[in-house]
Amino acid sequence: MIRSAVVAAVGGLIFGFDTAVISGAEEQIQQAFGLSDAMLGFTVTTALIGTIIGALIAGKPADRYGRKKVLYVIGILYVIGAIGSALAPTAETLMVFRFIGGLGVGASSVCAPIYTAEVAPPANRGKLVGLVQFNIVLGILVAYASNAVIRSIVTEDHAWRWMLGVMVVPAAIFLLLLPTVPETPRWLAADGQWDAAEKTSRRLCTTPEEADAQMAEIHSSLEAAENAPSVPFFTRGHAKVILLAVAIAFFNQMSGINAILYYAPRVMQEAGASANAAYLMSVAVGAVNLIATMLALTVIDKLGRRKLMIIGSIGYLISLGFLTGLMFYYEKVLGGAFSSTSSVLVLIGLMVFIAAHAFGQGSVIWVFISEIFPNRIRGRGQSLGSLTHWVFAAITSFIFPPIIGAFGGGAAFSIFFIAMIGQLIWVLKVMPETKGVPLEEMEAKLGLTHDPRDTVDPLAARGH
Repeated sequence: MIRSAVVAAVGGLIFGFDTAVISGAEEQIQQAFGLSDAMLGFTVTTALIGTIIGALIAGKPADRYGRKKVLYVIGILYVIGAIGSALAPTAETLMVFRFIGGLGVGASSVCAPIYTAEVAPPANRGKLVGLVQFNIVLGILVAYASNAVIRSIVTEDHAWRWMLGVMVVPAAIFLLLLPTVPETPRWLAADGQWDAAEKTSRRLCTTPEEADAQMAEIHSSLEAAENAPSVPFFTRGHAKVILLAVAIAFFNQMSGINAILYYAPRVMQEAGASANAAYLMSVAVGAVNLIATMLALTVIDKLGRRKLMIIGSIGYLISLGFLTGLMFYYEKVLGGAFSSTSSVLVLIGLMVFIAAHAFGQGSVIWVFISEIFPNRIRGRGQSLGSLTHWVFAAITSFIFPPIIGAFGGGAAFSIFFIAMIGQLIWVLKVMPETKGVPLEEMEAKLGLTHDPRDTVDPLAARGH
């Protein structure tokens, strides 16, 4: 079980690496191809466009062909995207391969949490699904560190190619490890492969009794049309979980997290840091991200999802409020006279911000979305949550530089601050706790209504 979760989480490491690696390469890419600011923004955003499409289309293949097969495709997309981006002769070619890599990232954000949730028992599900998030932030740290090292040893003209190409190493490792893990018992049973599902369950569970209980739950859920692909998704009975998934994904990106990750060195330089110092500062931000995520994963199944979100929301408001005030002070009062002191203060604010994100939203979002949807629509639900996440990631990442250029960093951070007030209210008033609830009992826990028209014989639906 742990091996399966770890292998799936390696996909998260590449996810995180791909997210952050462009932060070190974007300035050199602009110079290498003579791109305008608008074209640079679009080049960076092509990966997010691929991510949006990958998140949109991954759910149905994951439900139809299996979680493991889709993970194979994700690994292949990662390899193609990394090699193609590193060797791209033109900006247009780079966009194409960044788009391909983005497809893998989007699909991974859907499939990896589903896979892990379905091989993990309820008592440890938060920790194991959280391994995906842990590896995402590990990938971010590795990307920042890799960028700093490559920048110091490779000539500036070619450094960006090595920055983007080195991702092929973890992608190849991911593909080599996938044959060592099984398909999930829930998908096997939904596909009518009951013998294989039972054998897999006994491999994953610690005792025969636990395996028997798991199979009984799966059997019961399938009898109630769980996992039936013919079940409508956008129905009144599913409205509550759909809105929960959209809301948590929306707030995740309106914190500004991806915009800051994509442009971390540039933010540091705007605040007065030298180029080399900015790259090292971004490594510090990545390290805090990793430490805070590790801390969150040790308590997510004890404190629960809501408490982490409350703590994270308060941390957002403290850090974003500090950054907003600091940027307005230096921009408006001191007339833009940033210095080494201001860069250190901004670094402190960003470290508090990233710690708040990692401990709250970053550790909770994929666990929460993977838990709240009934089995019959889990793949499509995860896809919707990921789609929402990446659409707003693209929007915030695209508008972040123009807002800073036109109105300054204070205005950009104040937008994120206001959005996080909304998140705190949502967590306190709306968000349910899902800690320790078996996936098959989640529907009753959330008080969802079940439309009789959704009840389909799962074997008949597959032509058996």
